[in-house]
Amino acid sequence: MIQHIKKFKLFSSLMGLLLVAAISCEPVLACTRTLYVSADGNVVITGRNMDWKEDMGTNLWAFPAGMKKDGAAGSQSVRWVSKYGSIIAAGYDVGTADGMNEKGLVTSILYLAESDYGAIDPQKPVMSIATWAQYVLDNFANVAETVEALKSEPFQIAAPKLPNGAASTMHLAISDASGDSAIFEYIKGKLIIHHGKDYAVMTNSPSYDQQLALNAYWKEIGGLVFLPGTNRAADRFARASFLLEAIPKALDKNYIAGVPGKTFNNQAVASMLSLQRAVSVPLGITTPGQPNISSTIWRSIADQKNLTYYFDSATTPNTFWVSMDRLDLKPGAPVKKLTLQGGVIFAGEVSGLFMEAKPFAFLPAGQ
Repeated sequence: MIQHIKKFKLFSSLMGLLLVAAISCEPVLACTRTLYVSADGNVVITGRNMDWKEDMGTNLWAFPAGMKKDGAAGSQSVRWVSKYGSIIAAGYDVGTADGMNEKGLVTSILYLAESDYGAIDPQKPVMSIATWAQYVLDNFANVAETVEALKSEPFQIAAPKLPNGAASTMHLAISDASGDSAIFEYIKGKLIIHHGKDYAVMTNSPSYDQQLALNAYWKEIGGLVFLPGTNRAADRFARASFLLEAIPKALDKNYIAGVPGKTFNNQAVASMLSLQRAVSVPLGITTPGQPNISSTIWRSIADQKNLTYYFDSATTPNTFWVSMDRLDLKPGAPVKKLTLQGGVIFAGEVSGLFMEAKPFAFLPAGQ
């Protein structure tokens, strides 16, 4: 009896934290990211849902190596030349929301209401948050290298308003082809990094340490008994964590006959897409008084060993994919774009449909 009382008190306090976070949120990005690693480590896949209250004009872009980039912060900008080519999903064509580089490093930007990047120091380089994920894709081959480079905070983040006026307070999840993972958050002006293969799921508020505590409670209950069913971030975290552990990490004889090529890799991609759909919010659903809880508008599945980027829109009937080895990402190659707007329907492998385009301008830090 005492043990049940303790559990209830823990649950009540955690739910209180979650309720405060939910009430304080503005209209925001509310997403879910998961990282799958097979039993033998030969298949590594990152899945991601983009939840948003409107069509955000997402297009896919192929950026080659050798591009001169900056942090969109004028004379105070961080500046670099990209070491690696990448394919990315842009938000409003002003920033990198999700993507994978030619080394299999994946970045995913998700909303976090608690983000606080601190006051801008005029003596320190600045990076618009719109360029944060792209900077990582351009410069690093794996998670450990990224963590080592960023833990000293070589730049500061500026978070301008998004084109629709919403706040751009985000945290960043990264994963690599080895199955390593890291979460980057700025809380009260300080960078906090959670680094390790165990950090396989990320959603939104509250901060990641509190998300882990909430998930620990649901793990003790057990997903086969009861799982939280709302579309709140912490509930999606618990469901995604349970499902990620439950899906097969080796070939499943019950379903492999129906898998293209009858390969385990394709089975794993299908499992991950099923998982991301299972934690999606149906298109058109809104929660009165809580505009931060939004519909899933698209999903991405990044196969990091085979460098294949799958895209699944909630508004079109087909999943399609891009094989990065079919794109020219060498220095000097042109930037290319796959326009997804206007209800265009794609299917199958689409690298040949990318068209040369002028790169978009990243959202300025001072906007």
